[in-house]
Amino acid sequence: MTDTDLTGMTKTMGIGTRIAATLAGLAVVGAVVGGGVWFAGPTIAGHVIHDYLVTNPEVLNEAMDALQRKQAKAQLAGVRQSVETPFPGAVLGNPNGTVTLVEFTDYACGYCRRSLPDVAQLLAKNPDLRIVVRELPIISQHSAAAARMALAAAEQGKYHPFHDAMFAAGQLDPESIEAAARQAGLDMERARKVAASPVVEQELSRNVDVAGRLGFSGTPSWIAGDRMISGAVGFEQLSQAVNEARGS
Repeated sequence: MTDTDLTGMTKTMGIGTRIAATLAGLAVVGAVVGGGVWFAGPTIAGHVIHDYLVTNPEVLNEAMDALQRKQAKAQLAGVRQSVETPFPGAVLGNPNGTVTLVEFTDYACGYCRRSLPDVAQLLAKNPDLRIVVRELPIISQHSAAAARMALAAAEQGKYHPFHDAMFAAGQLDPESIEAAARQAGLDMERARKVAASPVVEQELSRNVDVAGRLGFSGTPSWIAGDRMISGAVGFEQLSQAVNEARGS
């Protein structure tokens, strides 16, 4: 499955169900007529709902957004602390930041590479932001090797340089992983030992498990506060999510 398939999958699931739920909710709303309260029957209710939605179409977006937030909050319950706690060193931006954005990423993902300028802009505009990066190696046969080396770079305090160098390579193979590690200035002997360690393997397995529990099936995927986002959605949407997380 390509990264195009993966990033597009979670965006379209459940919209029909959510609209149906919204309509069902509106169907039970009472109307006030001439000072008395009445509840519309099936036929009248349909006209009331239709007219209301035609006049106020934004209510569907608002209802679906509220539903998505409620579902996300429920999904995050019990895993939030774990998912927002980084593998030591696997953080972009301010490691002591007061607002957290989580990114699930894969070095073989073209959409993750496309999101790099958005991430850089977020960091530049939000000095209180820390981005916890969760390696999710699911696309390429070399994704896991790159993810292991990234965590080895984190162990040496050089995660960000490796992260940028790996994406800048433009391809993913043993040679480009080695080159990115050397460009980041890693102690290669130490890095290879850490990359092959059980601790790193457990981290990757945990990321795959948590992503599955949260319904993420592709990269990039993001968490900010109670909002979960799939795909390369651009700076504006990520910035809005970060600002909402800061205010929550």
